[in-house]
Amino acid sequence: MRSFPIRATALPSALLLLATLPAAAQAPWSPDALTVADYEHAERQLAQFKRPLVVGGQVTANWIDEGGLWYRLQTPAGWSFMRAGPNRGDPRPAFDHSVLAGALGSALGRTFDADRLPLDGLEWDGSDLLVAVDGAWLRCTGRAARCAAEDREPGPQPSRTEILSPDGRRVAFTRDWDLWVRDLATGEETRLTHDGTEDYGYATDNAGWTRSDRPVVLWSPDSEKLATFRHDARGVSMMHLLSTEVGASTLESWRYPLPEDSVIFRIERLVVHMDGRVVPLDMPPDQHRSTICDHIVCNGVFSDVEWSADGSTLAFVSSSRDHKEARLRLADPETGSVREVLDERMDTYFESGVDQVNWRVLHDSGEVLWWSERDDWGHFYLYDLESGELKRQLTSGDWVALQLRHLDTEARELLFTGAGREPGDPYFQYLYKLDIDSGEVTLLTPDSAHHTVQISPDGERIVDTWSTPLLAPKVALRDREGRQLALLDEADISALEDSGWTPPTPFVTTARDGVTELHGLMYTPSTLDPNRRYPVVNYLYPGPQSGSVGSRSFSPARRDHQALAELGFIVVEVDAMGTPGRSKSFHDAYYGDMGDNGLPDQVATIRQLAERHPYLDLDRVGIWGHSGGGFASTGGILRYPDFYKVAVSQAGNHDNRNYEDDWAEKWQGLLVENADGTTNYDNQSNALIADRLQGKLLLAHGLMDGNVPASNTLLVAQALIEADKDFDLIVFPEAGHGFANTPYMMRRRWNYFVQHLLGATPPAEFRFGQQRPTM
Repeated sequence: MRSFPIRATALPSALLLLATLPAAAQAPWSPDALTVADYEHAERQLAQFKRPLVVGGQVTANWIDEGGLWYRLQTPAGWSFMRAGPNRGDPRPAFDHSVLAGALGSALGRTFDADRLPLDGLEWDGSDLLVAVDGAWLRCTGRAARCAAEDREPGPQPSRTEILSPDGRRVAFTRDWDLWVRDLATGEETRLTHDGTEDYGYATDNAGWTRSDRPVVLWSPDSEKLATFRHDARGVSMMHLLSTEVGASTLESWRYPLPEDSVIFRIERLVVHMDGRVVPLDMPPDQHRSTICDHIVCNGVFSDVEWSADGSTLAFVSSSRDHKEARLRLADPETGSVREVLDERMDTYFESGVDQVNWRVLHDSGEVLWWSERDDWGHFYLYDLESGELKRQLTSGDWVALQLRHLDTEARELLFTGAGREPGDPYFQYLYKLDIDSGEVTLLTPDSAHHTVQISPDGERIVDTWSTPLLAPKVALRDREGRQLALLDEADISALEDSGWTPPTPFVTTARDGVTELHGLMYTPSTLDPNRRYPVVNYLYPGPQSGSVGSRSFSPARRDHQALAELGFIVVEVDAMGTPGRSKSFHDAYYGDMGDNGLPDQVATIRQLAERHPYLDLDRVGIWGHSGGGFASTGGILRYPDFYKVAVSQAGNHDNRNYEDDWAEKWQGLLVENADGTTNYDNQSNALIADRLQGKLLLAHGLMDGNVPASNTLLVAQALIEADKDFDLIVFPEAGHGFANTPYMMRRRWNYFVQHLLGATPPAEFRFGQQRPTM
């Protein structure tokens, strides 16, 4: 059991009162009221107060000199600019900061602080140093003692709605549902397609739940071709949002496919040549699907599409509407002919990686690097490009190869992140090297921690940052064999610790099956009295696309968990079965039954923690979440009414028949209506079990939510009304989807748990933002 020091200066008034009471064995803590001072103490646990107390531990690599780098190092006084590698590993100042400050001051007629030089960029030109200040470049000579303006006109730059070609000469954009290009030097615009319409346009970026006016294209390496599609939205459902304002409301409408739609978005793949040719690919339209996300734009790029280095071949993966089948195809951009290379089908859903597409076509060697979970774990496989036959499995074992980070086709090596291979937390990620021919896997980041890496373009140098929820980050420069060349930075958290920071407690429990380990974090008050029983708040994001805890990296504040704990709660978050990052069977735990939401594991976890730590009060358990967590938190209080007494449910997709098709059909399957009018989606609908409500439920939704339509929450509200159940509802007339931790919602959420779970009166006078963080 962790014990925490009591710091009188940090004690909320209600907890000061508690400290003076005689200890009563496992007496519940339930003060009459909390004060403004209590809430202010809790507020000081939020990120805006805690993050400024961490100095260093973050390095952004700017690669130079064939693997060397420069970076900005945070210091107690400000920051300094450093260089490291490739031949001289020890980090050293990139220049004399005092000398450069004086030289910049003379050149620009301003005073510069040597500890806070406002440099936007750094370059080295032989012995000269080039620096950017406020967007203007200066050349500094004589070891940075003299600086003068450098004639470097940036020229026209692409806007946020344009995609730049590899040679930097053109940008692609859409106008009036057609695809255009603009020459950056001359400004000349060329219309490449001529028959686009609103529901049948070219390169349209619309997945229903998200959309933009950027084109969805992939330039060929020679900048002469664009891989794209014609987006067919004809016959797809419409979504409508109505503004709240004085006078007539404004109606916003767009296409938004739903699981019950007979047709969804289709994409007719094609290649557009800069000479004006439009070459459709000789194949039926694909469903609007990706192998890793709920859109064909994943991580900001057109996913599952890849050009060969010479631009002569286009490779892409077609996914079925139900996500169960993926087909790798090659297309000739000149003729439009298409050849199928290989396909894979899963009983549930196919993914090509964890948050990243992992397949690659190795044209020079006539092979395909493929990723699959066919043996229950995500691993790499090698196929023959011509025959489509499997050559061999490259990685194996009860662990996950997560993301391909660098591929060296000449050396026949790849660098990838993985998890679960090393002892300890299975969510810690490490970097590995794989020899494609021998299958040998080499660990490159040996410390038992969560690693994030930045890799030089040639793959020869790695900036490795590692930490845990309890251990502050360290940053090292490594070579391709994993050898540490230099320690670049180490976070200083002494000020954070002096502030009374209370780290979370990692824990391991057992899932519903009594066998599988679950991992999570618990947050306790800094003034925890083990002889008292505290109400429990269960935060969750249930999956299946992500989990509750998030990254295992160090963080001085995770959401408002510790803040809520300081009000007198034990906050618990755990990655239940049904979340990614482990085995396929773990992830598939409730496929086709999203109403499960991992709740059996959440309940089992809290019960086990209470057995170990009697200060968890199982008679007072609450639950909250946002979006998928809003769906799950309402499901928790409805499906486990004897366990969860209070729920705060924000922006929930409470019935996935009423949410976007891609997400629902991937995790629940295609909608099937039975002869009696029931469907295979009935098991996940919160509205259908609204009559089970016994505790206190607060629903919240934004009326301008273009991701999860507000009708999801209003359907539950209507069902509760029809069941004659009391509940609370907050409607944000102007809010979209992202109001989870806005001051108003956070204060209302705290108040709701304080009043209905803690049994205390919250302070009516408290408002966020009256205190200022220490910088």
